[in-house]
Amino acid sequence: MIAFLRGDFVYKTPSLVYLEAAGVGYELHISLHTYSRIQHLEKGVLQTYLQIREDAHILYGFFDPAEKEVFVQLISVSGVGASTARMILSAMNPEEVGRAILQGNAKLLESVKGIGKKSAERIILELRDKIGKNFAESNISPLINNTLERDALNALIALGIARPVAEQSVKKVLATGSASDNLEDIIKKALKIL
Repeated sequence: MIAFLRGDFVYKTPSLVYLEAAGVGYELHISLHTYSRIQHLEKGVLQTYLQIREDAHILYGFFDPAEKEVFVQLISVSGVGASTARMILSAMNPEEVGRAILQGNAKLLESVKGIGKKSAERIILELRDKIGKNFAESNISPLINNTLERDALNALIALGIARPVAEQSVKKVLATGSASDNLEDIIKKALKIL
C-alpha cells in the first residue's frame, strides 16, 4: 500500500494531479478540497489510497489525513463508491462531512450530487459511531471546540446516552446561559433536560 507521495506537481486539474516522485509520475484522483490546497503549490505531499479493481488500479490523493480518513469511511458504506465519496469531499471539507454525519444532517448530505435520501440516511446510520470515535480519538479535527462542552458530551455518552441526544441536551444547557464553568453543573442540567 502506498501511504503517501512527496514530489513535484507536474499537472493539476480540479479532479486529477500528476505527481512526480523519484522519477516516476503518479496519476492521483483528487477532490476539489485537495485541489484548492495545492493549486498554487509546485511540490508537496499527498496522502494516498489505492483502490484495486478488476479493471484498474486507481490512486486517490488527499492533502490531509482527515480527508483520507473520511474518504475511507465513506467508501466502507454499502452503495457509496470512490467517485461518490470524492464528490462528497469536493462539496464539503472533512470537518463538515463529519459534523453532518454526527448531527444526522441528511439534508446537507443530500445536497451533494448523486446522494439521495436513502444514501444520506445510510451514510449517517453506518458512520455516526465510527466518525465520532475517530474524530474523538485523533487530533485530526475536533468537532466540538469548547473543551467544557466536549467533556460534558463525553461524560453523557459514557453514561450510555446516545450521542445525538447528548449533543442536543448539552447545547440546550449552554444556550440558556444558565450553565456555569463547572463541568458537573453542565452534566446535571443536561441530564435534567433528558
